[in-house]
Amino acid sequence: MDINTKALKKNAFRITKERGLTASRIRVPGGHLDAKYLGEIQRIAETFGNGTVHITSRQGFEIPGIPFEKIPEVNKALQGLIDGLEINQEELNGGYPASGTRNITACIGNRVCPFACYDTTSFAKKIEKAVFPNDLHFKIALTGCPNDCVKVRMHDFGIMGMTLPQLETDRCVSCGACVKACKKKSVEALKSVNYRPQRDERRCIGCGECVLNCPNAAWTRSKTKYYRLTLFGRTGKKNPRLGEDFIKWADEDSIIKIILNTYDYVKEYIDPSAPGGKEHIGYIVDRTGFEEFKRWALRDVTLPEIAEVMTPMYWKGIKY
Repeated sequence: MDINTKALKKNAFRITKERGLTASRIRVPGGHLDAKYLGEIQRIAETFGNGTVHITSRQGFEIPGIPFEKIPEVNKALQGLIDGLEINQEELNGGYPASGTRNITACIGNRVCPFACYDTTSFAKKIEKAVFPNDLHFKIALTGCPNDCVKVRMHDFGIMGMTLPQLETDRCVSCGACVKACKKKSVEALKSVNYRPQRDERRCIGCGECVLNCPNAAWTRSKTKYYRLTLFGRTGKKNPRLGEDFIKWADEDSIIKIILNTYDYVKEYIDPSAPGGKEHIGYIVDRTGFEEFKRWALRDVTLPEIAEVMTPMYWKGIKY
């Protein structure tokens, strides 16, 4: 059976070690889905695959053991999942229209976790709607707080929740619990001045430990959601490195615009001879220089007044 492998991979199917068999990749933006869809995945795996399912490192699912000739039927069977998870689609019953931009991953967020500063699932789905489908190789991850349970600094775009803590002095009983918590669990951004906590704006990372540890609710989270945006962490064979801070105290709309601007930047500068037509963004920035990327990334972006843009940026890591 003749197979166009490029079209196969674009349709979110994998080339596997077993001749004549493929695996279907299922997107789950933010890693969150209703339990009823697990039954749909089971049905597809047992009907068309080998009866097993792999949970991917990017919080999606992969169904192996699918014969090439069954791909149209699998795409049709996936329609309920695609509709239910609100994935952008170009053709009804055509499956996934791209595989380049990887599944957007997220921690469980403040729907469940007391440490999280925002609803990671909702923001992940918002980003998904803006960026998918796209064939460019982007990796995006969201974490609710600086604990960084999702390891966002290993992604092209890492989005870390921050809160601007608000102190209601009339409720403060000068117990010092917030100061102790910030020293032991965070970055020592609080100190006691005349028996009242004083916050060092330059040191504060917006983790919310003061809010969590205040026994009298004198500290509260800011109503406005803020984020730390990190850039171009990567693994792989060649020069792995952690992402570095780009913007502190960014907002959601600015982050989405920066990501979309980066797609335009990559289309302008990507090396067409790169293996598989893919070149990680970090390598492109290394080639063009960070200031050129920054010029593209911040085009038509209006950041909050308190936002801090880091420049210049230098990446540390292994060099081969």
